[in-house]
Amino acid sequence: MDADCVIVGGGPAGMVAGLLFARAGVKTLVLEKHGDFLRDFRGDTVHPSTLAIFHELGLLDALLRRPHDEVTQLGGLVAGQAIRFAEFSGLKAPAPFIAMMPQWEFLDFVADAARRYPAFTLRQNAEAAALIEEGGRVAGVRLAGGEEVLARLTIACDGRHSVLRDRSGLPSKTIGAPMDVFWFRLPKPRGPNRSMGVFDTGLILALIDRGDYWQCAFVFAKGSADRVRGDGLEAFRARIARAAPDLAEATGALASWDEVKLLTVTVDRLERWHRPGLLVIGDAAHAMSPIGGVGINLAVQDAVAAANALAGPMARGEDPDPLLHKVEDRRLWPTRMTQGMQKAAQDRIIAPLLGSSTPLARPPLVARLFDRFAFLRRIPARVIGMGFRPEHVRSPEA
Repeated sequence: MDADCVIVGGGPAGMVAGLLFARAGVKTLVLEKHGDFLRDFRGDTVHPSTLAIFHELGLLDALLRRPHDEVTQLGGLVAGQAIRFAEFSGLKAPAPFIAMMPQWEFLDFVADAARRYPAFTLRQNAEAAALIEEGGRVAGVRLAGGEEVLARLTIACDGRHSVLRDRSGLPSKTIGAPMDVFWFRLPKPRGPNRSMGVFDTGLILALIDRGDYWQCAFVFAKGSADRVRGDGLEAFRARIARAAPDLAEATGALASWDEVKLLTVTVDRLERWHRPGLLVIGDAAHAMSPIGGVGINLAVQDAVAAANALAGPMARGEDPDPLLHKVEDRRLWPTRMTQGMQKAAQDRIIAPLLGSSTPLARPPLVARLFDRFAFLRRIPARVIGMGFRPEHVRSPEA
């Protein structure tokens, strides 16, 4: 047996699970297929629910020493008018703000925290390609090079394109999404964090402030990527400049379509998250819409719930299989609720906006009400910032 628990995937779910299981004294091996964390992740939003977890672990101050910006409200331009949608400062939380932190910084911090525990091992450049099955249960994973890694429990955290989920035979449900995204960078001068969204006829543009550049998400109707490209790069730059005039000069930095990456948006979930010897959590269990930027935080909540249910018993030598259902029982309802709200936003706001050709003369009434009344802005702040059924650390520290 190579480990008590082998975790496949070094993203937010995998690294936090690795930290918590090793903290409980469970011999834990995290397998990450890349050689480092320095990649262009689509999510940089560490929400108050996740910051609360690190507060409970005594790690919040150290985490916030990593490069980040603190965002206390979310807003954007709607029909050219500045609108406020969510206000986090009123949340009863240890850190009532969104920490805009590059995901590689977050993952590197969690890895450093986990290495304090002798039960933790992180192997990089280790890509899991298949499940190993013995006697009707999962007994570990086989790596791309053929090496076998055996464990009492395998936790699949290998993302929305999970190889292990596909090989697990677990039933899934597709919810769907009406949009896809072009992902690219534009230069910007340094200054206060100005992350925002831009909403106008036929266009949604999300701007993530990463200090000296904008990470841009250009949202368009699903299936129309070839048409957008076919209009030409100059037309694409002009659409961005019309939506966000302050970026007009910066769009000149887009020299070719090679700098624009297509992200296909999928929303789905497993209807069953486990089978003997195997648990699936994070994006592998539920691919979320980018609405609200909640994917990282649901993944972390899954990891905490998994450790709460399993880490203590496994450290005592107990069989994890009879306990696996507890993680699904705890986390499937919040997943359904979050995806239900995302689908409602997709169907009622995003799809009509992307499909419209009628110019927006002014922001819709509901947007104006959110901007005017602070108590309304607290509702999305609670849903986005804390989520449904937020977890607390109950797993032991060996």
